[in-house]
Amino acid sequence: MSGEISMIGSVILALFLAGYLGQQYLPPPKPKVIGLDLGTTFCSVGVFHPGSGEVEVIADEEGRKSIPSAVSFTNTAVLAGHEAVDLADNNPQNTVYDAKRFIGKIFEPEVLEQESARYPFKVINKNGNAEFLISTNHTFAVSPEFIGSRLLLKMRKMAERHLGVLIQKAVISVPAEFDERQRNYTVKAANLAGLEILRVINEPTAAAMAYGLHKVDVFNVLVVDLGGGTLDVSLLNKQGGMFFTRAMAGNNKLGGQDFSQRLLQYTTERVRQEFGIPLTLKEDIHRLRQAVEAAKLNLTLQPSVTIRVPLHLHNHGSSETPEGATLAPVLFQAVITRELFEELNDDLFQKILAPVKTVLAEGHLEKEDVDEIVLVGGSTRIPRIRRLISEYFGKEPNTSVDPDLAVVTGVAIQAGIMGGSWPLQVSAIEIPNKHLHKTNFS
Repeated sequence: MSGEISMIGSVILALFLAGYLGQQYLPPPKPKVIGLDLGTTFCSVGVFHPGSGEVEVIADEEGRKSIPSAVSFTNTAVLAGHEAVDLADNNPQNTVYDAKRFIGKIFEPEVLEQESARYPFKVINKNGNAEFLISTNHTFAVSPEFIGSRLLLKMRKMAERHLGVLIQKAVISVPAEFDERQRNYTVKAANLAGLEILRVINEPTAAAMAYGLHKVDVFNVLVVDLGGGTLDVSLLNKQGGMFFTRAMAGNNKLGGQDFSQRLLQYTTERVRQEFGIPLTLKEDIHRLRQAVEAAKLNLTLQPSVTIRVPLHLHNHGSSETPEGATLAPVLFQAVITRELFEELNDDLFQKILAPVKTVLAEGHLEKEDVDEIVLVGGSTRIPRIRRLISEYFGKEPNTSVDPDLAVVTGVAIQAGIMGGSWPLQVSAIEIPNKHLHKTNFS
């Protein structure tokens, strides 16, 4: 009997030794499950590498780790991501963005009409569902989940090209406030892209995983997610590796686009004052918008930036001035300071605190009870916003993870778990809170 036990022990030891040597000297298997962050403004794809335990956010051919959530239709092609954005100014009625706002939602006619008024493309009501009307060489309607599928397909192809393997399985993130229908339609979008979804994970939970909070002793986590178009604040309670969403609030009309728009309005008025002619050419507006967006990003690192934009100003669409002389191209230059940017957006920045206070009140917590403040979304890089949050809580938020990539990093970790990748991680278990409703500010 003792001989049999000894033999079993030897076999187990040999298996452990073989596993160890395999881990050390054999190339790790390619990840087969990808993590997808289908964001309102940008989306990303990541993988968890077996063996090293590292998360990699996969870049496109140009090295960009996120792609715009836009899809553009032409007579000959359907383009997604950066290629779609490049056509947005010349093909606005056929370039769809913000589709995530519409996916899986049932709209009253007047609500959908109000929502669609802000977009250059046409949104129609089909039995309470939103669809987008496209007019190329023929007119047709596409659903929000179809738009999502084109973005997910592009990210799937990015992952396959980078990894050199066929990808058919994924984990995907959704906003915490998404109901069952919205989650199902998001899964449907993935299915249209040829992907089987193994798990749907809430974005705040994914962000908390990216910060490693699923492996440490914290209880109350506040997630501030401020992206290009929306603000979402979630209060998570974690006990024993399980995440419970205690409260949610936000503003679905506040984000980086609004901050850029304030700066665009300011510079447009500067052009009118300096040259006496308003901006009318689409190409001029496009160039100035790009310069303003770049300035906003640079101001997170620098106290001031200089905008230089060549313009071809026309007077009421004519190439001549009122005096009849041809107007030569001009160079618009302006120094934009961080203080000016903060002043232009001060009222918008202050709006961020309203949902923060709401989730604390609804979660029955004092601000001193929050163990970790996690920042998600590129707009949380803005120094004034970080300062606003740290001043309110009396402590610095956790900024150890790239806020643009926090959600996709967490989703990739969960994808590694679902794929059984080594080294093993603690899985994120979410306790559904079906009685929870999101408070929205505007």
